[in-house]
Amino acid sequence: MSVKKLFLMSGLCVAALGCVGLSGARAQQVQTIPGMPPVVDPKNIYTETTPAHIAPEVAQDPARIYVPNLRSNNVYVIDPQTYRVVNRFPVGKSPQHVVPSWDLRTLWVTNNAEGTTNGSLTPIDPRTTLPGPEVAVDDPYNMYFTPDGKSAITVAEARKRLDFRDPHTMQLQVSVDVPQCKGVNHADFSIDGRYAIFTCEFGGYLAKVDTVNHAVLGYLKLSGGGMPQDILTAPNGHTFYVADMHADGVFIIDGDSFRETGFIPTGVGTHGLYPSRDGTMMYVANRGSHKIHGTPHGKAGGVSVVSFATEKVVSQWPIPGGGSPDMGNVSADGKTLWLSGRFDDVVYAFDTTSGAVRKIPVGLEPHGLTVWPQPGRYSIGHTGILR
Repeated sequence: MSVKKLFLMSGLCVAALGCVGLSGARAQQVQTIPGMPPVVDPKNIYTETTPAHIAPEVAQDPARIYVPNLRSNNVYVIDPQTYRVVNRFPVGKSPQHVVPSWDLRTLWVTNNAEGTTNGSLTPIDPRTTLPGPEVAVDDPYNMYFTPDGKSAITVAEARKRLDFRDPHTMQLQVSVDVPQCKGVNHADFSIDGRYAIFTCEFGGYLAKVDTVNHAVLGYLKLSGGGMPQDILTAPNGHTFYVADMHADGVFIIDGDSFRETGFIPTGVGTHGLYPSRDGTMMYVANRGSHKIHGTPHGKAGGVSVVSFATEKVVSQWPIPGGGSPDMGNVSADGKTLWLSGRFDDVVYAFDTTSGAVRKIPVGLEPHGLTVWPQPGRYSIGHTGILR
């Protein structure tokens, strides 16, 4: 399906395509980078990811949960209707995340081989739910897409480097070194697409990167952190939330001025961040106390629900008996939050109304699972952050 057709189905148009959408007046309030789909509502970048906004072609993809298992080097596929594993297939070494492409037609498994030169990407066809031939890529711990769809960004964590690549062939376009960003891994983008903020897991820093000129704009040391993980842009497109496993909460960052403005305590081992389907809440996965292979982890893992409006925790969802919720996403209808149980070899399915949780056994050390299909016009990557 063409990009133009996808935009038209959402009631949107882009000037370069020679049309004016019904939402044109509001969209013009934000001057985005060339080629980026317009911002429909400057107060809420998630308006196009509600259940009513799933594209017809994407809606034909079977509903599945794709789970990369870091230590068993495979992907498990779960049917969300039956909560059963319906398929599994081998991928490259150390699969970290399953990442939807910008055009929503490929799911990429990032196999970083734990920092060796043997990394790869495994494409999955979401229509057939089956993998294709691997593409050799150096150290792809994670992957994002610039909001204009012109580049995939493979996050070479061990190399302290961001590799901008062709979003289809994965041929290298340009590399950006981030020498102060030890353990670079997660990112999100500003409302206009002009910059992204990356977290630096092993130093307590953030890195701000110019997505157009491919340059580092600066670094920010978090005041009380030490292990920043996931990062999520607020509905206003200017505020960023940073999960920190050492601080046990979420730092609030003004992205434009690149300064820290606040902190939200959530739970032990704060790790993953996901917006609710209505754009009012942020689900925070607290992974519990830290674990290295072979040593016990804590039993405090659970989910905190934070209001975007008040920046306060409004609910806590514990896991009976404890657990290690890590990365995932919300179902298309918004009724279920799916998270990997990193050190319990399970996947958690949280009811977003009650907080009740179910567990599905999977492979060894499940990590960045994705939920498919998803509503939205395009993906900026990770485990399926759409806009």
